[in-house]
Amino acid sequence: MPESLLLLIGVIALAIGFGMANGFNDAANAIATVIGTRTLSPRTAVILAAIFSFIGATTGTAVAVTIGKGIIAPEVITTRMVLAGTIPIIIWAFVASFHGMPISTTHGLVGGLIGAGIAMEGNSVIVWNILVKVLAAVIISPLLGFIGGLLGMVIITRVFKDITPEKGRLLFSKLQIVSAAFLAYSHGKNNGQIPLGLICMGLMAYCAEAKFVIPWWAVVVSAASISIGMAVGGGRVIETVGLKMTALRPVHGFVAETAAATVVECASALGIPVSTTHCSSSAVMGVGSSRRLSAVRWDVAQNIMLAWVFTLPVCAAIGWITGTVITIL
Repeated sequence: MPESLLLLIGVIALAIGFGMANGFNDAANAIATVIGTRTLSPRTAVILAAIFSFIGATTGTAVAVTIGKGIIAPEVITTRMVLAGTIPIIIWAFVASFHGMPISTTHGLVGGLIGAGIAMEGNSVIVWNILVKVLAAVIISPLLGFIGGLLGMVIITRVFKDITPEKGRLLFSKLQIVSAAFLAYSHGKNNGQIPLGLICMGLMAYCAEAKFVIPWWAVVVSAASISIGMAVGGGRVIETVGLKMTALRPVHGFVAETAAATVVECASALGIPVSTTHCSSSAVMGVGSSRRLSAVRWDVAQNIMLAWVFTLPVCAAIGWITGTVITIL
């Protein structure tokens, strides 16, 4: 079997591995609050998330195009570069999940590709105007998630100020199932396209042409990998986001999920890969802060934010190492 075909198979395998790692960690962000409020059992929530994430991942390709030809210049992409850029985030995602830390697998992959690209071809391979937009989203998306959670709770509190606690619990328990499905769908539509982008990068490099083609089977494989990862679940991350950060009731879960899903959905429409982790966790901080600042366990929030900050540079460093090693080999 030719080496180039073996490398392509390796890229597809790593793309599937990335999708599973993404689902394994990001499953928490789609279903943590619905579990934390005890609206759904963990098993039911995971099934719900897997189904709607799959549906979301099969709709739209704008994010896949950004990942596939918007970070690294298409004309210099090789299967070796894609391999070197994908390995770091798979390692980082499983380490973070083991320690219960929700991270951005999206931005970890971007970091890995940057590091590998620079190691193998130099700084000129980076498409800086697209990268600036992606990096801006690192700051903007969690800020919007926090504001959305905070303002959403203020509005809901005023609109439903006369409702009894029991009626409120019943109403928002039902609504939270809808919002959890919406968040899982939006997660799939954004993050679910990233393995697709990797597969298409590998195909583009294998065929030695700059044309970016998206085959139907790659869409299905990408969507399935995310959903399988979600079905496996991320219990430690779910505990961190849904239970440790702040006390949640169904109304809080509904507002946090709706705010996060709206931000992710808007980013998907613009073709900007964003972190469901960032949006969801910051929205939970926002709904907690609507009661009082002390309602949020800021020590837990601080650890989460540190994981966000370190993800891209750590993966870039690992990507540079893997890119250098693969170049030597």
